[in-house]
Amino acid sequence: MNAPAQHAVTIHASDSGIKRVLVVEDDAIQRAALAATLTHGGFDVVTASDGQQALELMQHQELQLVLTDWDMPNLDGHGLCRAIRRTASSRYTYIIVLGAREDVGNVVRGLQSGADDYISKPCAESELLARLNTGLRLLELERSLRHAYEENQRLCVIDALTGAYNRRYLEEQLALELARAIRYKHALSILMCDIDHFKSINDTYGHQCGDEVLIKCVEELNKCLRKSDWMARYGGEEFIMVLPETAPEDAMVVAERCRLALENTIFNQRGKTFSLTASLGVTGLGDHNADSATAINLIGEADAALYDSKKNGRNRITMQRAGIV
Repeated sequence: MNAPAQHAVTIHASDSGIKRVLVVEDDAIQRAALAATLTHGGFDVVTASDGQQALELMQHQELQLVLTDWDMPNLDGHGLCRAIRRTASSRYTYIIVLGAREDVGNVVRGLQSGADDYISKPCAESELLARLNTGLRLLELERSLRHAYEENQRLCVIDALTGAYNRRYLEEQLALELARAIRYKHALSILMCDIDHFKSINDTYGHQCGDEVLIKCVEELNKCLRKSDWMARYGGEEFIMVLPETAPEDAMVVAERCRLALENTIFNQRGKTFSLTASLGVTGLGDHNADSATAINLIGEADAALYDSKKNGRNRITMQRAGIV
């Protein structure tokens, strides 16, 4: 989406990377001079003529480093700082205010409105670049810490061996999926899959081979799912697949696709090839449980259906039919 026609938008250099600075200055000559100085200093520069245009640009571009004049029409530096700080964002914005003179009142007001630094005009090029590079280092640190936090959060819900979600995620997320499906009267199904005779694989080829088999099984099962579906390792060689917006009868089609995918996968270990099969249980929301269904109950129904598949010869699919339409 482009900015409104009454605002002229100038973009210098590339449109990517954290080393970008948004220069907000109502005076065209000073705006051009600042852009030239910062471009020469190695920054990619985006310019705006007032605070309102700056906010419009920030809605559509990743601009984490802002250098803004204090006195401007429409929306001044004080208003811009406050608006930026009120905006919900996962990324921090570092703001430097340019003031006309060294005035303690303006400095305090600027910092209280959300600015990180204040520079009096006119300022030396070396000082300006040094202040911006300080902001850049802080933004790079913030980005590094955020990535580390996100990775820790991801690892908390991922099974370390297979890369599928873990049981903790399953129990929490399935409850949310179920609540959403009940509220909006949408379909929801789950599949429970168990690798047949998996113990014999460990006994014959070793646990390392068993681990490789589980990893490969998850890869094959994921190929059978839609982007909106997801899978979790329930325990050992058991996996649960959650299928939003899918009725149990339609989930049977997915289950058969999963069963065939595993049956047709050839494994090679120590020069010997072997194949395996899987048993599956299917259940979902229906008349019998729509008002009282819980994540635990659904998992229990899928487990009971899986048990029937095992009891009736394995390498098959059973649907929990009691009351399901």
